[in-house]
Amino acid sequence: MGAASLCSYVLVSQVLTHIHLVSAVDTQIGGLWAVISTIFVCRFSSDQSIKAAVTRTSATAVSFVLCFIYLAFLPFHSWALGLMIGASALGVTLIGRPNDTITAAVSSAVVMVSAELTPHDTWVLPILRFADTLVGIAIGVAAAWLGVRLARQLKES
Repeated sequence: MGAASLCSYVLVSQVLTHIHLVSAVDTQIGGLWAVISTIFVCRFSSDQSIKAAVTRTSATAVSFVLCFIYLAFLPFHSWALGLMIGASALGVTLIGRPNDTITAAVSSAVVMVSAELTPHDTWVLPILRFADTLVGIAIGVAAAWLGVRLARQLKES
């Protein structure tokens, strides 16, 4: 998990930032968000990791769509933080995934606080955080898969 988290952080905060120029604060938030996603999905079996990846992706997608719509028209406000957290929790509940409310709420909190810290072009932040999430998920699932394979080989030898 440690090596996978490091890979996520370096990939997002040092490699992918060359694709889209963002502020130093936004770069660090992106790296942190990728690490959190990696940790969230890196489980003890491939099946558990895949289930966690589906949860992370669906909750994050709902959250980021709502935040994108809001930030496309309005700037950060503290009341909007609460509104987006509540709306994302309600959104995943309405689509039949009530167990994803915490993940959706945390995702909204990250996007909205990012919008407060980097108030320029805030509409792009949900897109960037979703990309960071996908990178972290991919690395976390790959690390779990590799860990399972290595554990099997060690048992067999």
